[in-house]
Amino acid sequence: MSDLRLRPDGFRERGDRVTRLETFVDAAFAFAVSMLVISVGDVPQTIAELKEALKLIPSFAASFALIMVFWRGHDEWSRRYGIDDAYSSNLSVLLVFLVLIFVYPLRMLFSGFFAWISGGFFPSEVRLASLSDVRWYFGSFAVAMAGMATILLLLTRHAAQQADALMLSPIERVITRASTYAWSAVVVVSILSLVLALAMPPGISPALAAAPGLVYFLLNFAQWWLRAWVQRERARLSALDNRR
Repeated sequence: MSDLRLRPDGFRERGDRVTRLETFVDAAFAFAVSMLVISVGDVPQTIAELKEALKLIPSFAASFALIMVFWRGHDEWSRRYGIDDAYSSNLSVLLVFLVLIFVYPLRMLFSGFFAWISGGFFPSEVRLASLSDVRWYFGSFAVAMAGMATILLLLTRHAAQQADALMLSPIERVITRASTYAWSAVVVVSILSLVLALAMPPGISPALAAAPGLVYFLLNFAQWWLRAWVQRERARLSALDNRR
């Protein structure tokens, strides 16, 4: 295993060859990104229409970034562990299925978010006419987030269960645990968002109605804690090596 290329994060790259499945997953994510652009509508014919179209850039950028988070998660998993069995293949195909569905609630949520924080300067591509619409608005996004994060969580746990067979080093085991915690946090926060959306009472104020979406900012704190934890574990393992 010593001849494996070392990644910047300290992980040895076991998935050094691109498989047909990885190619398929990459193509599906690329298609999902293209659907973000296609869903904008017709090509602008006037400067006024161009200005309105350009106002959709923030929602497109945010949607693109979030899709890349999941693509990066699968890419890192493939390169770190190099696992190619029936279980991981089925989960990867399911991830492709969900990301293609995920595009629509993703674009709707971010366009509504930027319209809300900009006071309507950025256009919203969704019209919410009732409390039921609001619940569907946040609920569909939460289900998509939880579903995709669950798949990456299961893939990472699958790799963790093969730690001995893969000959994972101590720091690689730490990073693997951190990845399971990170995807677990996405699942938990998504479920919390879904619960908040379903529990919204009639007559709720617009500020409180945004809570199911704002709760995702908790993931920033989770990521900060995990980075700090990995750094502490790195220091601990380095200290143990120095004592030997």
